Amino acid sequence: MTQHWQALAARQADTAERPILSLFDDPGRAPAFSAQTGDMFFDYSKTNIDAETRAALIDLLEAADVEGKRAAMFSGAAINDTEGRAVLHTALRNLDGGPVFVDGFDVMPGVLATLERMRVYANHIRGSEITDVVNIGIGGSDLGPAMAVEALAPYHDGPRCHFVSNVDGAHISDTLRGLDAKTTLVIVASKTFTTIETMTNARTAKAWMQDHGGDPATQFAALSTAEEKTKAFGIPAESVFGFEDWVGGRYSMWGPIGLALMIAIGPKAFDAFLRGGQAMDQHFKAADWSENLPALLALVGIWHAQVCGHASRAVLPYDQRLARLPDYLQQLEMESNGKGVEMDGTPLTRPSGPVVWGAAGTNGQHAFYQLIHQGTRVVPCEFMIAAEGHEPELAHHHNLLIANCLAQSEALMRGRDIDAAREKMATAGFTGSELERQARHRVFAGNRPSTTLAYPKLDPFALGQIIALYEHRVFVEGVILGINSYDQWGVELGKELATSLQPVVEGRSDAADKDASTAQLVSFVRRHRGRAGVA
Repeated sequence: MTQHWQALAARQADTAERPILSLFDDPGRAPAFSAQTGDMFFDYSKTNIDAETRAALIDLLEAADVEGKRAAMFSGAAINDTEGRAVLHTALRNLDGGPVFVDGFDVMPGVLATLERMRVYANHIRGSEITDVVNIGIGGSDLGPAMAVEALAPYHDGPRCHFVSNVDGAHISDTLRGLDAKTTLVIVASKTFTTIETMTNARTAKAWMQDHGGDPATQFAALSTAEEKTKAFGIPAESVFGFEDWVGGRYSMWGPIGLALMIAIGPKAFDAFLRGGQAMDQHFKAADWSENLPALLALVGIWHAQVCGHASRAVLPYDQRLARLPDYLQQLEMESNGKGVEMDGTPLTRPSGPVVWGAAGTNGQHAFYQLIHQGTRVVPCEFMIAAEGHEPELAHHHNLLIANCLAQSEALMRGRDIDAAREKMATAGFTGSELERQARHRVFAGNRPSTTLAYPKLDPFALGQIIALYEHRVFVEGVILGINSYDQWGVELGKELATSLQPVVEGRSDAADKDASTAQLVSFVRRHRGRAGVA
C-alpha cells in the first residue's frame, strides 16, 4: 500500500495552500461531497478533499481490502486475531437478518432469546415499585448506556437511571445519597465479574441496600457471563444477562449492557434504537464507497490525521442531550485505534488514531473554540445537528442553535483576512499603528476543515444510526492502518501496577521496589492522612 500513501502525500502537498472556499467556485461542490442514507445526511464539502483526492482515498481503502474484511466481520470470522475472537456486536441488532455463524454455530437464536428476556425483565421493573436504577460499570459498561440514557431523555417513561463508574468513593456515595434503598434496582455490569472498580462499587451498594432496608436478592441484576461469580454474590439466575466474548465492551450497549437504557425508555423504543443501528449496518454493507457514510467519515479522518498530520479531532454535537457523546467516542475510537503495531506485530510507520475530544455546542464556543479558530494547530471538526428539537414551544432556541452550528463551520472555512480586519477596526475608530495592532488580533486564518452530520430529530432510531456509523468508521480506519481495533492491551499495565501498589498505599508493604517518584508520592499520601510509614 506504500504507493497509495505516497499518492495521498503528493495530493496533500499540492493542495495544502489551496483555500477550501475556492472549491465552492464549482456550483456542484456541495452535493458532490455529501452523502445520505435514509434521513441522515453527511456533508464533507468543507474539507480540502477534491475528486482526485477522494479517488486516491478510495484506492487506499480498496488496497486495504476493506470489502473483504467487512464481509469477514459480518460473517463471524475471528478478525480480533490477537484474542482469537469474532467481532459481532452487529449481531445484537440483527433483528431482521438471517443466521450469523461463529465456529459453525448460529448465534442469532441466543441473541434474540436474551433480548426477549431483557424485554420481559424491563417491563417487570417498569411495572414495579422501583423508582431508581443504579448502573455500576466502567468503560464500555458505563460510557455507552450513560450517554444513550441522557441522549434519549425525552423518551424516558420508566425509573430514573444513575450511573456509577469511578472507584473514587465520592461517586457511589453521591449517587446513593437521597435514593430509597427499598425502591432502587442496582445493575452490576461486568462481563467477568472481576473488574476491580465495578466490584468495589457493587459491594458498597450491596452493603448500603442491606443497611437501609432493601433486598439485594431481588433488587440486584448482573450483566455478566460469570454465572458462578454472580451466584456467589447473591444474584439469582433470572436476573443475570450474559453476552459472548465476540462482543467487545465498548461495542456492547446493543445487548445486555443496554438494560438500563431499555428500562428507562421501554422495550419498544429500545427496539427502535437497535433498528437504527441495523439500518446503518445495511447501508455500510450495500452502499458504494463514494456514497457510504461510514467509509466517507473514515476516509476524511484518514486524510486529516494520517495524511495531513492533524493530531486531534473535535466532535461537536449541537445537541445538549449528546453532551456525553464525545466522552463515549473517546473510548470507542482511542481504545480501538490507539495502537502502535500492525497486525503482524511490526511497528506502525505512520500515526495511529488521533486524540478525540469535544463538547456540546454552544457551550464549547465559550471555552475552546478560540483555539480552533485562531490557535496554531489545525483541529478538524465534526459538527452534528438535528433539524428539529424536542421542545416545539422553544423553537426559537433551536433556530439559534442551528444558526450557531452552521456559522461555526462557515467561519472555520472562510476566516477573516487582514484587510477585512483593518476595515473592521477602522469602522471602530482606530487609526495608525493601533489600528494595525488591533486588526492583527482579529485575523482568522480560515481554511480549517469540518464535516457536518445532520438528522431530522434525536430519536432512538437516529441515535442507533449515529453510534453504528462511528463504530463502522473505527473499523474502516483500523483496516486501512493495518491494526486490530478490537483488543485493548494498553489498559493492562496500569491495572497490574495498581494491584501491586494497593498494599503499599495501605501501608501493608513498603515501596522499596518502586521508583523514587512513586515512593515519595506514597510517602506524601500516608503522611497527610495520618498514616506515616516506611516508604
